[in-house]
Amino acid sequence: MLVDVDLAVEPGEALALVGPSGAGKTTLLRLLNGALRPTRGTVAVEGRDLFALSASELRAARARVGFVHQDHALVPNVRVAQNVIAGRLGQRGLLPGLRSLVWPARSDLLEAHAVLLRLGIEEKLFFRTDTLSGGEQQRAAIARALFQRPRALLADEPVASVDPIRARTVIELLTGLAAERALTLVVSLHDLALARASFPRIVGLRAGRVCFDRRTEELSEADYAALYELAQEKPDA
Repeated sequence: MLVDVDLAVEPGEALALVGPSGAGKTTLLRLLNGALRPTRGTVAVEGRDLFALSASELRAARARVGFVHQDHALVPNVRVAQNVIAGRLGQRGLLPGLRSLVWPARSDLLEAHAVLLRLGIEEKLFFRTDTLSGGEQQRAAIARALFQRPRALLADEPVASVDPIRARTVIELLTGLAAERALTLVVSLHDLALARASFPRIVGLRAGRVCFDRRTEELSEADYAALYELAQEKPDA
């Protein structure tokens, strides 16, 4: 549960969410993409309260926010192309969406290939997803989010299970893509050093509350220490 969180993210801004496990980072990300409804307060995207929208308007708003899940959330026994193209299902009706997965249009395949090319795994387009390495699956998940043609990209602990070198590579990839495409980027991280090296703004969460929200250069070691020193408290989220 989040408590009295007041957060504004400007278009094209890149920021990191940091804090101990259970601090509310995933909850906040799911609120931002409309997957969770707040019990009080509002969540606005592009100036519009998400939950004052009609069902079709909410689907359209969510389609403009790409989400990279910590566990990738890919369908393992289908091809990478189908997983990537599935990123646009929310923008299509039921039958057109199913048709695009069973009989992908050439234009969709070309676009999926172009996205995978940017991510360095274009040769995996027609591979079954469960034959990919963990790192390749992670890039396929990013490709699916980018295939939405989003205006914002959210990533939930995208480097939680990779080594430090690969983690830096993934974050550099996300920040680079966001800069290229003028995307708003919000990433939750446990690695403080990586957050400080990669993001100009950092929001610290603990027990569902914002402890700090400042430019990276304004934060001290004491700020980070205070964020984690009470991690033994019972988490709210």
